[in-house]
Amino acid sequence: MKRSFLIIYFSIFTFSIFTFSFVYAGELKKLTFEQAYLGEGEKILNPLPNITGWADDTHYFQLEEGKLFKVDARTGKQKLALDPDAPSYAETLKPLGEQANLLAALDRSNDLNKFLLMKEGDIFLFQRDKHLLIRVTETKGEEKTPAFSPDGNKIAYTMDGDLYVYRLETGKSSRLTADGSKEILNGYASWVYYEEILGRENNYKAFWWSPDSDKIVFMRFDQTEVPIFSIVDSRGIYGNLEQTHFPKVGYPNPKVKLGIARIEDNTVRWIPLNDESDHYLALPQWNTDSTEIYFQWLNREQNHLKILRYSLLSNAIETAYRETRDTWVDFFDNKDYGSVKINDFCLLSNGDFITRSSRSGWHHLYYIHRDGRERQLTSGDWPVTSISHVDEKKRIIYFSAAMEDSTARGVYKTGFQGGKITKLTSFKGLHMELVSPGGGYFTDRYSSVDAPERLDLRDSSGKLVRLLGDSASAKLQEYALAKVELFRIDTEDGYALPALRLLPPDFDKSKKYPVVINIYGGPGAPVVFNSFMGFRDHFLAQQGIIVMYVDHRGSGHFGKKGMDLMYRNFGKWEMHDYIQAVKYLRTLPYVDSEKIGITGGSYGGYVTAMALTYGADYFQYGIANYGGYDWRLYDTVYTERYMDTPADNPEGYDNACVFKYIDKYKGMLRITHGDMDNNAHMQSTLQLMDKLQDAGKTFEFMLYPGQRHGYRGKKRIASRKADLDFWMRRFFGKTLMEINTDKKTAPCP
Repeated sequence: MKRSFLIIYFSIFTFSIFTFSFVYAGELKKLTFEQAYLGEGEKILNPLPNITGWADDTHYFQLEEGKLFKVDARTGKQKLALDPDAPSYAETLKPLGEQANLLAALDRSNDLNKFLLMKEGDIFLFQRDKHLLIRVTETKGEEKTPAFSPDGNKIAYTMDGDLYVYRLETGKSSRLTADGSKEILNGYASWVYYEEILGRENNYKAFWWSPDSDKIVFMRFDQTEVPIFSIVDSRGIYGNLEQTHFPKVGYPNPKVKLGIARIEDNTVRWIPLNDESDHYLALPQWNTDSTEIYFQWLNREQNHLKILRYSLLSNAIETAYRETRDTWVDFFDNKDYGSVKINDFCLLSNGDFITRSSRSGWHHLYYIHRDGRERQLTSGDWPVTSISHVDEKKRIIYFSAAMEDSTARGVYKTGFQGGKITKLTSFKGLHMELVSPGGGYFTDRYSSVDAPERLDLRDSSGKLVRLLGDSASAKLQEYALAKVELFRIDTEDGYALPALRLLPPDFDKSKKYPVVINIYGGPGAPVVFNSFMGFRDHFLAQQGIIVMYVDHRGSGHFGKKGMDLMYRNFGKWEMHDYIQAVKYLRTLPYVDSEKIGITGGSYGGYVTAMALTYGADYFQYGIANYGGYDWRLYDTVYTERYMDTPADNPEGYDNACVFKYIDKYKGMLRITHGDMDNNAHMQSTLQLMDKLQDAGKTFEFMLYPGQRHGYRGKKRIASRKADLDFWMRRFFGKTLMEINTDKKTAPCP
């Protein structure tokens, strides 16, 4: 792996460093809280065009001033595609009130003519060309996950655990399944599949239309044996009890099978898997002529993955691909986030497919023939991070990779035979691409620690077609922003840990500065990138704090080899490497080693609590947000993938539990949680607080009512203020009210 770093040696270990700072001249401004955290006040960066996706190979969609435009990629000429506030629609959409937002439609046809909207649990269909609003459903139940068929003439949806279809030509709905209940879900995901397998962006949808619009493959979940977890919503007079079938580690999962509904006669056939073992199924995908379905099977231990192929013509299943590993094997992901797509499994029209697998120790591309023959297309000690697009006609694969440095991403292409790899981007930094359907163009959004984001349009050879936007502005040079450094910290056993820090704008190496380390810490989930840092970090540095990001050996920078070290060992290597980072900080004369803080959310909340207990000799302060502190309390799919079950790995679970190290706690931990968190339950935080109190330890706690996993709206603003206030109090003995912000932003006394 190539690095352009200056190497500096220290007595404990070495680190390499790349430094950037703005050039200051004259009296520079300071960021305000409103600018950094609320996006208010004087704008420092130019906004980039809001490109929402591709309309076809030569046109993309761009959202501008609340209107959707279709833009010619090469010329930039715009044509209005949708004005949701057009007066001609207003009267028709009036019955929907505030729900009449076409841009927020639950689904829309490809030609932007038909839209699916919801009001009070019922589905409405709006047809632009006819200025027609049709009430699709009118029931006591709550319809969910409506989706058009590919031809736009049918709508599938779920209600009370059953799958339905509405035919536009008849104006009638048909019920495709009949056993739905709170325990039996057809086409609607159980919680653990929604969170860990199908993905949140699907919003519980667990059915997929066939290309010919005549069939639907769907997942059926039987939650009968899955224990229920209860959450109390305190709002209102009596509150409300929310109950979810939530499989915690070692407990039963929902039983799942795949069904195929034929729309013509409302019949369902079940894919004959005939497998009684405890397993997971995932992400069914149709072939182009709607005669076959590919789907993934994974054993509960998650070390044996199969891609299975089912033929509707022969009613037979065969294994198309198999992968095993001593630790764990990940599902081949397939998610669409609009501006970012993740696709690890690309099915071709001839039945061959392309995968992104870590079987070699690094994620690389493989071509799998229908007859089982395999060909590795990329190789090396670097990862392919995603498959961006497959041009089947030209036999080209576009992909992103961290080929030159693990903190950067570039865009590349290669052929179906592998071999030659062509780099399509030259800027050294973090690139995020969106390739057009035919592979003719791609948008390239990129930045680095020393360059704010730009947005380019490039052709299939990587040649710049047009600059779409540059966020850098003259205003940026008027502000005293932090000095940003991207570097590596070398451990005693040979890992060069990626790190990034922001030094105060008026940094003086003769002074002592406190440090806040931002982490996440989960397997394969890095936080250190060569990208432009947000103004919240610059604002904190402006207060006289060194802001730092660090990744450990299992974060993904060191391939599957590094991640595999975390197997059955949560907490061990994360803390080892974060402690190494503190040891490095202690060698710096300008760091106040008695004021080392750490913060993170979710898995990062867990690591923060570990740092203040297990690592109490190195970390004095921490903010742990919505974390889980005993892995016995989390879900099966995520936790067992890395830790096995508590019965199989009791020592690993004991060593990974924050509670084991409570007696070592001696600093100050701030713990926060949302009382409606249905992911990492507040139960874990309450148990942590119970242990701390019984041990006579002092800590801070803040509850955010009505909040789930992460904080939103006014609670998000409140949490940001409170976090800032914590660092100011603990590091400098003053409150948020006393720093350079508007008084209206300070918390109430």
